[in-house]
Amino acid sequence: MTKLVYFAWVRERIGTVEEEVDLPGTVETVSDLLGWLKGRGEEYEAALLYPEVIRVALDHEHVGHDEKIGEAREIALFPPMTGG
Repeated sequence: MTKLVYFAWVRERIGTVEEEVDLPGTVETVSDLLGWLKGRGEEYEAALLYPEVIRVALDHEHVGHDEKIGEAREIALFPPMTGG
């Protein structure tokens, strides 16, 4: 099982803070994960409409979308960060 954690408007659109999932064998990279999640329902599709802007951390380390998930126990999804 892999823990998925959602932040800010990603969390609001999906409607949950976190969940435990069994990732299918076809999900090898962060990009694969985002594509798989988009197919899980309208709320996921709305949250991941533009997956290229979503930031992802594997076990608390920010990674690119081409990164292999490997044995990550926690995957966090964030909207783009802005600051001042």
